[in-house]
Amino acid sequence: MLKIKYIVFLLAVSMQIRIRADNGGDTRSFTIDYDHDTFLMDGSPFRFISGSFHYFRALPDSWRQILRSMRAAGLNAVMTYIEWSTHEPTEGNYKWDGIADLEQFITLAEEENLYVILRPGPYICAERDMGGFPYWLLTKYPHAKLRTYDTDYLREVTKWYGVLMPRIQKYLYGRGGPVIMVSIENEYGFFSSCDVKYLSFLKNLTESYVQNDAVLFTNDAPDWLQCGTIPDVLATLDFGSTDNPARHWQMLRAYQPKGPLVNAEFYLGWLTHWSEPMARVAIEPLSNTLRLMLAQGANVNFYMFFGGTNFAFTAGANERDSGLIHADITSYDYDAPLDEAGDPTPKYYALRSVILEFFPDPGLPVPQKLPKMKIPPVQLNARGSLLSDAARDILAKYTISAERTLGFEALNQNSGFILYEADIPKELNQDPLALYVNNLHGRAYVHVNNQFVGVLSRDSGIFSLPISLGLGYRLQLLVENEGRINFDIPNDFKGILGSVTLDGNEVLNWTMTGFPLDDYSLIQNYIDRYVNYIAESRELASVRVFHGTFIIDAEEIYDTYVDPTGWGKGLIFINGFNLGRYWPLVGPQVTLYVPRHILLRGSNNIVVIEYQRNVQENATISFTDEPKLDGL
Repeated sequence: MLKIKYIVFLLAVSMQIRIRADNGGDTRSFTIDYDHDTFLMDGSPFRFISGSFHYFRALPDSWRQILRSMRAAGLNAVMTYIEWSTHEPTEGNYKWDGIADLEQFITLAEEENLYVILRPGPYICAERDMGGFPYWLLTKYPHAKLRTYDTDYLREVTKWYGVLMPRIQKYLYGRGGPVIMVSIENEYGFFSSCDVKYLSFLKNLTESYVQNDAVLFTNDAPDWLQCGTIPDVLATLDFGSTDNPARHWQMLRAYQPKGPLVNAEFYLGWLTHWSEPMARVAIEPLSNTLRLMLAQGANVNFYMFFGGTNFAFTAGANERDSGLIHADITSYDYDAPLDEAGDPTPKYYALRSVILEFFPDPGLPVPQKLPKMKIPPVQLNARGSLLSDAARDILAKYTISAERTLGFEALNQNSGFILYEADIPKELNQDPLALYVNNLHGRAYVHVNNQFVGVLSRDSGIFSLPISLGLGYRLQLLVENEGRINFDIPNDFKGILGSVTLDGNEVLNWTMTGFPLDDYSLIQNYIDRYVNYIAESRELASVRVFHGTFIIDAEEIYDTYVDPTGWGKGLIFINGFNLGRYWPLVGPQVTLYVPRHILLRGSNNIVVIEYQRNVQENATISFTDEPKLDGL
């Protein structure tokens, strides 16, 4: 009876699966029929079933395969954020190629018969560093109030949209493209500012580019609608599995009495931080909720349908009580239907079965898991510490002196490390001395005269430790940026933002050396020039560079996973590509995903930058054909 009830609707939908349908020369339109609570595509009722896939979390060579797998599941749309920091990593320097090739992503989606829903933010959260905002906003405007009607912030948003929006206008549905919807902000209802003037500004700015060529929308959790909705803009909800979705729709109707029902983020998994169990969401409740929503006529977007990876330094963090943080893991597997490598999971098949009860079978073969490969253990040779003279000469981007410490943003640095160095005042003769770092935003690897003595960390709330005078006179704090807060509060400055004291006496006159580690050519130059592992690097200094090579002689190259078991915490590059952070000591993620597209037949290079563990000079690292994401 359920299928009979929807037979007329399905026929209407099936006529619209081909994105570039012949409309007899009529103007294309995607609008809302509020009287009948539905979308209209070229005047006919339309409903979407979509999945989130963020192009910046997968290499472009894998995009088509993932999009086709989504279409094979019965989806007729893909939703993606547009990340400002991906496209403007430094002010005025725009990137539109490689992993930032948004237009290619939209084109591929259209070729795979998927409509596109764009979410340009400008704030996206998404468990990304600073919620997708570029760090340099805080360098340029230290006192700017992001996500509010702050004139400096609005000026930069206007400039960014002036570059972004003309690129996507030709892809809007009303202009012949696949983009049917464009969002305004992201879960703004939770944001404490509740700035109606800001939302109105952003609506007008977005509308000036989109006009009537796509539908504008907002998204919020059911309890956050009061500050998140905008007059004359479609309000949508975000919620996960529930046995009573009607209750959420009733909350929506209190703010928006009519219009199509949309769950813009139907959570199929959840985010995971370092040192906590991998988030897993059961399949059966998800299937039951999906069936209920579709039976109620709702439009649904799965978050995430494919999660991917937070490569390099892109993973964000979330604030805990008392200003502490939890950093997000590198993997964004998200327990999604397509796993981090793009392979289907049992969740994929279960949800596909429900989808096909309501939407036409696309007639594509169901994807199969692609092979993975093992690689024999690779021997790595030590190349010294960031504290070495060679590293300072080759790897450092700058050295600056100031009376007091400066943070990453004040020094116009996004990622990596800042080395803070100062002399211990000679008049202090207590042994040991109590070191305290006030307002530490990061993880500090503490040294005295290149001797590693301990770790201070915002994530664990440890900001003090004893310092022995017997180690020497030079205090060195190598501070790591572990990722800026991504949810709700984006103004998260990094580095040492307060005073450093020894037994209550402030230490002054600092030298700061920046190691952003964002330019691999510098790392390669360091490895090529600094061949000999000399005495200064055999000390107990932390943050050490290791290098090795490995051979792939197989005819077919497959994905693999690098396994840093036995290592501590750090960063891995393969053939110059930054895979991201590893931290098997706390988990839950152990392995790092290695896309086949960065591997070469023949010789391959691997660089490991180990942050804290005193790994042997001639160490090895392993590769496996299975991910290890549940290490705890």
